[in-house]
Amino acid sequence: MFQNNKIFILGFARSGYEAAKLLAKRGNEVILNDLKEDQDENKVKELESLGVMIILGSHPDDILDESFNYLIKNPGVPIDHKYVLKARELGIEVINEVEMAYRLLPHDITLIGITGTNGKTTTTTLIYEIIKESGKSVHLTGNIGYPLCGFLEKLQKDDIIVMEVSCQQLENLDKFNPHIAVMTNLSEAHIDFFKSYDNYKKVKAKIFKNQTKDDIAILNIEDNDVVEIGKDIKSTIKYFSSKNIINGCYIKDNSIYYYDELVIHLDDIKLVGMHNYENIMASIMVAKELGIDNKAIFNVLNTFKGVEHRLEFVKEINTRKFYNDSKATNIKSTQIALSSFHTPTILILGGMERHQDFNLLKDYMTHVKLIVCYGENKNRMKAF
Repeated sequence: MFQNNKIFILGFARSGYEAAKLLAKRGNEVILNDLKEDQDENKVKELESLGVMIILGSHPDDILDESFNYLIKNPGVPIDHKYVLKARELGIEVINEVEMAYRLLPHDITLIGITGTNGKTTTTTLIYEIIKESGKSVHLTGNIGYPLCGFLEKLQKDDIIVMEVSCQQLENLDKFNPHIAVMTNLSEAHIDFFKSYDNYKKVKAKIFKNQTKDDIAILNIEDNDVVEIGKDIKSTIKYFSSKNIINGCYIKDNSIYYYDELVIHLDDIKLVGMHNYENIMASIMVAKELGIDNKAIFNVLNTFKGVEHRLEFVKEINTRKFYNDSKATNIKSTQIALSSFHTPTILILGGMERHQDFNLLKDYMTHVKLIVCYGENKNRMKAF
């Protein structure tokens, strides 16, 4: 598979680079195209030395024709890009680097996929750290910054892959099937990319598309949209809850339990906030599926302080504390961030126009004394 084909890669970035490198080594004719002309010179030279044709700075109209076997799209490329539409007209399969790498995975590994609107990176990192602490061989990949195909040559029997899967990656997945799939939560996000919340939810649900009863789906029972998606999947569903005692993972007496087994006291966990406790419960459920003991879970949760750009404490200057939450790119994650503070707060808010309803933030603004607006949507934010 993926040998001696003609393959068009749309988008450079990390995933395009890794895909091109792997495919060129497998004897494929590879053309890589990116509108952005300024790319890493060393990577460009490396790919060219492997025989990759690289076209930068434009999207020529005559470059894509029926002679191609696949179009591999960078996740960030719009779903209605002219090359994507043309490829479908010509009957060329459109996939992404994740799907390509999945089709090349050996059968003796365990794949864990994590998606959701918020908490993906924290949950993915926690799962990885817990597995690593247990002594098992594990690799951290996906939307977290490490393309899956960059690990293919390193994999050995019984290795575990922990992968953050974004909605943009899920869009062009077909056969992809994690043995354990986690959905943290769902709320409106990336409507600019997917055009509607319904479409966004359908794409998110694709992480369960190919699962069978032998696979595991770990779901947040307190999220109605997540539970609704669970009604249509074939995998064995296991739930976690931040509000109720359930047959699964839950909070009781200031502690986290897994099917009535005490796992850890909340006071022993470095991370704070109910949203983080949900991420932690999802991580515990994955660890338990892999047979990992509570000692490894405790050792990680007792020391893990969080990931970069997610309510990350930066510095204290003249008694003022600065937090970097630049990964809060949707209303729900901003609500979560604001709920984590109760003292007078200055909020720096703005960026790309994603047509979100800022009125949904009003109930969380009681302690916000100033908002600094910037970016494409600054005037609309100022008006709200």
